[in-house]
Amino acid sequence: MSDMRLAVVGASGRMGRTLVRAIAQTPGCVLSGAFERPGAEGVGADAGVLAGLPALGVAVGDEPERALDGAEAVIDFTAPAATTALAGLCAARGIAHVVGTTGLSAQDLAVLRDAAQRCCVVQSGNMSLGVNLLASLVRRAARALGPEFDVEIVEMHHRHKVDAPSGTALLLGAAAAEGRGVPLEEKAVRSRDGHVGPRREGDIGFATLRGGSVVGEHSVILAGPGERIELRHIAEDRGLFARGALQAALWARGRAPGFHSMADVLGLD
Repeated sequence: MSDMRLAVVGASGRMGRTLVRAIAQTPGCVLSGAFERPGAEGVGADAGVLAGLPALGVAVGDEPERALDGAEAVIDFTAPAATTALAGLCAARGIAHVVGTTGLSAQDLAVLRDAAQRCCVVQSGNMSLGVNLLASLVRRAARALGPEFDVEIVEMHHRHKVDAPSGTALLLGAAAAEGRGVPLEEKAVRSRDGHVGPRREGDIGFATLRGGSVVGEHSVILAGPGERIELRHIAEDRGLFARGALQAALWARGRAPGFHSMADVLGLD
């Protein structure tokens, strides 16, 4: 089988450059297109050179339609507005859309689900194997321990991250809520300030830290009477997210339209 042709959106950003390097290093994958928003730094440059590689012969453009020509999938770690706009283009062309964008609203996810009627969409708040395995463990632990164990999720990222809580923290919160059979939006507590009263049973709390160059750290604390369980994941290299995204793209190759998560890609419950 020929190499899978992949396009990268946001190709001149930190994650975009990481994706370009990962594609170049992954057997079975080839970069076929790269694009950025109009006026972005790096437009017109070779995507490989921007990523610290020899020239790949793929220039970073600012016209998504041209960059998607011949692509079998696009990998997208951008912003919600860009992701939802791209969803329509992928759906119209039947191109797989691998989405690692965080900060997506319920409305944004509805747009992706609509696009998934015409193309394969793989969306996750985190593309790493470790985090998705952690989510599976959190789901099981929350189901087994019950609401008398308080769930708190603590996350820390670099100072430049713009959304909070992180997509990964929300993914873990959703896993805990699913384990207990409750909607996350009814149980999530995203901030505490002032005299807030005692903690309500069943709440799922979030604490957000930002600083320095931290790639990503997440802890899920289940605190019960007289004991505490902590499940933790530390990301040390953005390459792990890129490798997960490529695994998702290869999994989506030739797959029928549908909306999927990394749990589907990895065969996790």
